Amino acid sequence: MGNRIGIFGGSFDPIHNGHLLLAELCRESLNLDKVLFLLASVSPFKVNQQPASNKDRTEMLRLAIGGNSKFEMDLREIERGGVSYTIDSVRSIAGENPDSELFLLMGADALVDISKWREPAELLRLVTPCVISRGGVGEPNWAALDSYIEPDRLEAILRSKVDGPQIEISSFDLRERIKLGKSIRYQVPSAVEMFLKEQSLYNNPKAGV
Repeated sequence: MGNRIGIFGGSFDPIHNGHLLLAELCRESLNLDKVLFLLASVSPFKVNQQPASNKDRTEMLRLAIGGNSKFEMDLREIERGGVSYTIDSVRSIAGENPDSELFLLMGADALVDISKWREPAELLRLVTPCVISRGGVGEPNWAALDSYIEPDRLEAILRSKVDGPQIEISSFDLRERIKLGKSIRYQVPSAVEMFLKEQSLYNNPKAGV
């Protein structure tokens, strides 16, 4: 029997404690053997934004997940370069793990925009979305999937929903706090906080906008 693998994609610019908590909740709830943190080169939804360098984001991710043996860094999108489309990476991961069950970790807000993703029907065939329903936000808009899946497939997706706390941390807000000289303590892992200070990341108003 193959493994149960979670895929958590993002720019992680910077990675923060909200990312880590949600990944851990999904890992525990779905009994995942591992979670792959899929670091995007260029998000198709952020093509006009300039993230921190691949080197810096890779190092922050390494520092953030290093203490969890179930978390792994996946750099295939960085190595591929260009705009990162989830379907390309999922096909690659599925090919490498033909006997494994794949779960795509995503927030309810991402579910609403599924029609904007590349090849959503094929993506939903290859992975089971693990939709994180955060407290206080309400039930995810499952109707967004109607055009792409059959009713029995929706049942499997509903079983993979994970209830989590409402976490008001965002990478954008963290970058803004750093530019303003405000504390980000307890919002990112301490090792990431130290790295940000040492490298003076995001202090330049033009970085990571």
